Amino acid sequence: MAWRRPAAGVGARGALALALLALALCAPGARGRALEWFSAVVSIEYVDPQTNLTVWSVSESGRFGDSSPKEGAQGVVGVPWAPGGDPEGCAPDTRFFVPEPGGRGAAPWVALVARGGCTFKDKVLVAARRNASAVVLYNEERYGNLTMPMSHAGTGNIVVIMISYPKGREILELVQKGIPVTMTIGVGTRHVQEFISGQSVVFVAIAFITMMIISLAWLIFYYIQRFLYTGSQIGSQSHRKETKKVIGQLLLHTVKHGEKGIDVDAENCAVCIENFKVKDIIRILPCKHIFHRICIDPWLLDHRTCPMCKLDVIKALGYWGEPGDVQDMPAPESPSGRDLAANLSLTLPEDDGSDESSPPSASPAESEPQCDASFKGDAGENTALLGSVRQKQVEILQ
Repeated sequence: MAWRRPAAGVGARGALALALLALALCAPGARGRALEWFSAVVSIEYVDPQTNLTVWSVSESGRFGDSSPKEGAQGVVGVPWAPGGDPEGCAPDTRFFVPEPGGRGAAPWVALVARGGCTFKDKVLVAARRNASAVVLYNEERYGNLTMPMSHAGTGNIVVIMISYPKGREILELVQKGIPVTMTIGVGTRHVQEFISGQSVVFVAIAFITMMIISLAWLIFYYIQRFLYTGSQIGSQSHRKETKKVIGQLLLHTVKHGEKGIDVDAENCAVCIENFKVKDIIRILPCKHIFHRICIDPWLLDHRTCPMCKLDVIKALGYWGEPGDVQDMPAPESPSGRDLAANLSLTLPEDDGSDESSPPSASPAESEPQCDASFKGDAGENTALLGSVRQKQVEILQ
């Protein structure tokens, strides 16, 4: 089984990570609810009884409530008037003191109450029942100059703002002294604060963990593939080396002029489809099929079989296992001089008018001046057999 070397895939991993992160951030509810709120511009005006001068100050120090209409309001400031001096205005029967000669009904007025004691909604409803045009809550002392968001759903269209503790105490002391203070409320700057909700945090965490698991799985798969690829490369090199050794044991022959049993003009190599030529080196397979050595050797390294009859050449040579077992198995016996002479095609002298019965000289064994009659007979029979095999091969190719 051949293994292909896996690609590094760094770009694919990076794209996957970015896709998961984008999905996490763009998912519904991933960015949470945007917190939108408006600041309030608070302007106060009063006459200083000692100097008889009008004092006027303005600052963007207030904050509109979450359910308050974002619109302006104006009126004389009134504070809770209770026997216990409760500035929170939580009691349903709380009355408000408005220091104005004309009384509460003569002009719009703004209720100033302290934070604490009850909910924001209760404070607003108590002041609304007394016909206040707006409700101003000042923060607790521990918060200093800070203002806080207020939730007071169900209070209608009354304007509700919060101011800081120092500002609220300043106005409260003036009113308690009987000084009429006129307050004007305006809409300030719009603020948008986006935050990630808890649900989106869980979603991002799950996406991150998923990405890490996928990356880890890919890393494990990559190194397994790399290990298998390296092992297969080493095994393939060893396999080809041993197979080459086995192929080297096949018979070789050089085509010569006047070759008996090989028609150089008619026979060809089944691999390259070219005719055999003089001085071509041919490989003779156990099935007696012949091919160019440079053609058949690479073929046998990859396929191990004869291209024509599909004979397993490795097994035919006596190696029944893998080619790696060549070193452990005894090599097949080398052919004797007589068998070699029978398997190789005999060469005859060039056609120069000499008698065809001249003794052939094709192999070293035949170069001996003395040959017995039985050897010549065997050589003649094998030569005829080789000629019939070549004729059959030509018929197959045609």
